Amino acid sequence: MPDMSASASLAMTHLVTFAKEVDEDKVTPGVLGFIVFAAMALAVWALMKSMSKHMKKVDFTEPADEASGKETAESPSGKASPAKG
Repeated sequence: MPDMSASASLAMTHLVTFAKEVDEDKVTPGVLGFIVFAAMALAVWALMKSMSKHMKKVDFTEPADEASGKETAESPSGKASPAKG
């Protein structure tokens, strides 16, 4: 074993005992799982920010319906047709 200081040797002893305490049959996500989760969280944040920006551009006011009180409704061709209902 290469020369180690007393504190490095003590740290390695604690890390080795910690590693033995971990159940070998238990699967943990590890660093890769954290990176994937963080990337997904950043993607959701960016999508929400973009959606918010686009929703601010939408005009929600509706024009007044002028034909609501009339008996006939005008078709797209410009000819009047009888109102249904």
